[in-house]
Amino acid sequence: MAVPPSAPLPCSPFYLRRQAPCPQCSWGMEEKAAAGAGYREPPGPPRAAAVPCFGISVDQDDILPGALRLIRELRPHWKPQQVRTKRFTDGITNKLVACYVEEDMQDCVLVRVYGERTELLVDRENEVRNFQLLRAHGCAPKLYCTFQNGLCYEYMRGMALGPEHIREPRLFSLSADVPKVEVLERELAWLKEHLPQLDSPVVFCHNDLLCKNIIYDSTKGHVRFIDYEYAGYNYQAFDIGNHFNEFAGVNEVDYCWYPARETQLQWLRYYLQAQKGMAVTPREVERLYVQVNKFALASHFFWALWALIQSQFSTIDFNFLRYAVIRFNQYFKVKPQVSALEMPK
Repeated sequence: MAVPPSAPLPCSPFYLRRQAPCPQCSWGMEEKAAAGAGYREPPGPPRAAAVPCFGISVDQDDILPGALRLIRELRPHWKPQQVRTKRFTDGITNKLVACYVEEDMQDCVLVRVYGERTELLVDRENEVRNFQLLRAHGCAPKLYCTFQNGLCYEYMRGMALGPEHIREPRLFSLSADVPKVEVLERELAWLKEHLPQLDSPVVFCHNDLLCKNIIYDSTKGHVRFIDYEYAGYNYQAFDIGNHFNEFAGVNEVDYCWYPARETQLQWLRYYLQAQKGMAVTPREVERLYVQVNKFALASHFFWALWALIQSQFSTIDFNFLRYAVIRFNQYFKVKPQVSALEMPK
């Protein structure tokens, strides 16, 4: 689901100043080049504070020692013997641990360690830029630092949603064989030919709105998104179609939970009204419905390929190959009926 501005967000003016050598913090030269060219600060939110980048690498298989080294830098007033930790196990790309002192976790630092070889899939420099940009617009937690194979950021209070939660309208506020390469090439060509013809607008998208990346604060009635490593400009309909696919879950995938037409129309109507700030016509909703369901095919295709790559390199205990096959199977199952959908006249 796209972060719903009526127009794409401006390019980020934010950057990092390196304090120590670090692979993903290579932006220091940009400031010098800009100064030499008579650069002036663009209008918009104030420039974000520089984020420290520590030359520390955290062992994926033994996270706590490295995490505590980072905490000594970020929270020097914390006594080491009082620091508590909590591991989060829902992620399937990275590893995450929370460090805190007080029971209420009021001041809590999340240490996220990138998955093995995920730089093959994710532009980590772009992820940090996205983080800074979204924070400046009030859409992301504080980014405390980066390190050689991860980053530390603010804990967001709330509940990470499950498949059963994102089916609730009250939250709308916002075969074992892999197909052959020739088949995948043919399908990719088909997607590239047909989807751009739908004229879905390009907006700033999250691109990975699975349940656990949506945090609901019941005390405020707020829904917020986390984890921006795949965020970037994309077709609006892809982000929404991808979100609808996530209704099926990740660990136990069941596409009987893919939202029915009426549920989708209700969701899409809320979305368009929030985006436009006014009532929308049934034709506008139907148009988005067709776009979303066609782009949902691209979502299946993308995450199936992603899972194939992960199956070769990831050390996380998850059956990526099985997941790839599930996504490919669903792609080919729904493609005939989705291809037959026609845009309203």
